[in-house]
This record gives sequence, C-alpha cells and structure tokens, in this order.
Amino acid sequence: MPSETVELRGHIIDNLTLPKVLDQIEAFGGEYRIENLDVGYSRTDPSGARLRIDAPDAKTLSDILEQITRLGAVLAHHPDVKLERAPRNGVLPDDFYSTTNLPTEIRLNGKWIRVTHTEMDSAIVVDAARGKARCLRMHKVGKGAQVVVGLEGIRVEPLNRLPERQTFEFMGSAVSSEKPKLLVIRQIAKDIRAAHADGKRVLFVGGPAIVHTGAAVHLEAMIYAGYVDVLFAGNALAAHDIESQMFGTSLGVSLESGRPVEHGHEHHLRAINRVRGAGSIAAAVRKGLIKGGIMHACVKSKVPFVLTGSIRDDGPLPDVITDMPAAQDAMRAHVPGLGVAIMVGTTLQSIAVGNILPAYVRTVCVDINPAVVTKLADRGTFHALGLVTDAELFLRQLARELKVGRYAESVQAKTRKRFKRKA
Repeated sequence: MPSETVELRGHIIDNLTLPKVLDQIEAFGGEYRIENLDVGYSRTDPSGARLRIDAPDAKTLSDILEQITRLGAVLAHHPDVKLERAPRNGVLPDDFYSTTNLPTEIRLNGKWIRVTHTEMDSAIVVDAARGKARCLRMHKVGKGAQVVVGLEGIRVEPLNRLPERQTFEFMGSAVSSEKPKLLVIRQIAKDIRAAHADGKRVLFVGGPAIVHTGAAVHLEAMIYAGYVDVLFAGNALAAHDIESQMFGTSLGVSLESGRPVEHGHEHHLRAINRVRGAGSIAAAVRKGLIKGGIMHACVKSKVPFVLTGSIRDDGPLPDVITDMPAAQDAMRAHVPGLGVAIMVGTTLQSIAVGNILPAYVRTVCVDINPAVVTKLADRGTFHALGLVTDAELFLRQLARELKVGRYAESVQAKTRKRFKRKA
C-alpha cells in the first residue's frame, strides 16, 4: 500500500487546518496515523503534527497529497522542487503546480525560498541562477522558462487566525443576512484606518448597483476623504455614474423620483458618446462635461482606476480595457501594498479581483444576493468576509463610520438642486 509522511506547522488547530487535512485524507479514500502532535501552550504559539498517510494506490495518494499540500502539508523528507521547461510561449508542462493565493515557498538547492507575487491559479516560474521564484499567469510564461511541476519541494503557509485578525473575522467568513451589520461595518471602517496607518492601500471594487441604489454619493465622499486608494470597476459603473451626473438618471430612471423618464433609455448611450468625443474620462472632467460623481472624484483626487470590459458593454467608454489579459495585468499592477479590498454589488468583478488577490489582503464582499459572496468563496477567495445587504445601506453606514456622512449629504443636496434647475 503506497504511503507518505507529511508535516504540518503553524496555527493548525486554531485555524482548523489539522481537521481539514484529516477530512481530505478520508474523503479521498486514504487512511492516516498521527505520529506526533505538538500543541502550543497559548493561542499565539504554533503547533505541529506529523502524519503517515496510506492509500490504496499511487493515484489516490497523489490526489490526497495535491489537496493537503494546498492546506500547508509538507513532505517530511523535504525534497527539492522539480522543474521542467515550458515547451512554448504561453504553454506550461503538463504536470505544472497550480498555485493558491496563500504564502508559498519552494525548496531549491536545499533552501526554502519565498515565492513572490502570490496569486491563485498560476504557475511558479523559477530563476535557479538567482535563487528566485514568482507566480506567473499561464499567458505570461515564455518558452524555456523553468516551471515547478508536481508537489515535491512546495510549502504553503495557511492563514493564521491570530489576535490581530480576530476582530476582522469575528463573524467568520460564513454568508448570512442576519449578521449585526452595524458592528461589521464599524469594524471594516477600523480596518481601513488601520491599513492606512500601516502604510497599506485600500482597493474598492464596485458595480453599477452603487449608482442605481443612490449610493454613489457615499463612495464619492470616501474618495475625496482619502479612504479609497484605487478603484476597479466595469464599464457599467462608470457609464451610469457619468449618466447620473449628466442627466440625473441611472439606466433611464430618475434618481430623484425613482421613475423612468422620457427617452431615459438613451441617457447612458449619450453619456458614453460625450466622453468618447472628449477622448477620456479625465478629459471630460477637464472640459466640464462631468461635474461630479465617482469618476469625477477619482480624477480630481488623482485616485487611479481600472475599468475592464465585458461582452455586454455599450460603447464602451474610452478608458475601458477590452483585452482581458491586459485588463488583468492592469489590475495586478495595483495589488502590491494592498491591505484591504472592499467589493460591492458586482459578481464578475468580485470573482475576477478575488482571483488575483493574495490571501493576506483583508477582503470584504457586499451584495444583496447571497449567492455572490458564496460563489466568491467557492472560487478560492475563502477568507473573504461576506455581508448580505443593500449597497446603499452599506455605503451610507460606512461613510458615517468614516466620518464623511455629512459631506455626502451636502453633495447629494447640491446635485438635487442642479437637476431641479434643469427641470
């Protein structure tokens, strides 16, 4: 019967790594024996375990090792990593190791080295001469690059549920509409401030529901107050935000009365056309075509934004990146230094961004549909805090907790007056 011995190290009891590993072994038809278990004296002390795994055949053992390696299990005999050359540009060796978003190390020439640019669903490319390794997406790997294959010589570090993380995770990552939202939002505000105090940046990922629900003014206030350092969105959020500033509507519905207006279905197209005529969103702001809103705030506050396209887009706006690999790379450029990521009202953007974020980035996903936050966790962003609520209610309360609620109310009042005069 094939067997292998593995080791686990870290907060394997507190963060449930050990029971998860044991569950995976049994689920795949293997058996285990705990040869050694060293439990720390306090919650801050790491623990360790040594397990012998038996499987009915080599294929089952390989499947078990693949699963538990992702949870932090390491082969006890510590072999060096195996490398193979990429056969062509954008093509990996068949047995390439598919990465997680957790901190990862590989053993090279008898030493453990840290893999940089951690990202899920990527390959590990090694520069053996320099003793360096990094995660790289398939399409970026060049012919002849040395790629990690198999499972040997790989060490994944599970997330530790230490005291400084517990306040953020006190409600867990489970999805529920019955969480005490005020307490959760208050903690999110504290984490935004803590990230900035630690020199980290805050990413906001938004969908068009922010505009449709009248929440744009709260995000605008947060941008002006310096609480948003980079914005990711699709064509829709930007288009309807600009529509709201030019016509007072979102998807042709008046943001003041909540009623469809005559020819309102054309408004977002006319807004996109005006910006295309100006050449860019920034140019439209400079020319006075856009007088307020989220995109106006980004331009005025010099907050970088990445707008990515989809097959459904009208226009799109000239700033929208329609080449998907290029769009992913544009987002990746803003990942280093992130401390907090807040995703509101967007399924595709949330999952796409979750795929490129390292697990150490505190991630919050807010949506009225619980399936969105569940899907995000299912796709690998297991550490995200899911909050089921309306975008406007969430952003309004977050703006209050960040002490920018009054500014948002004043902007809202000025916008109402502007469109009343037009009417």
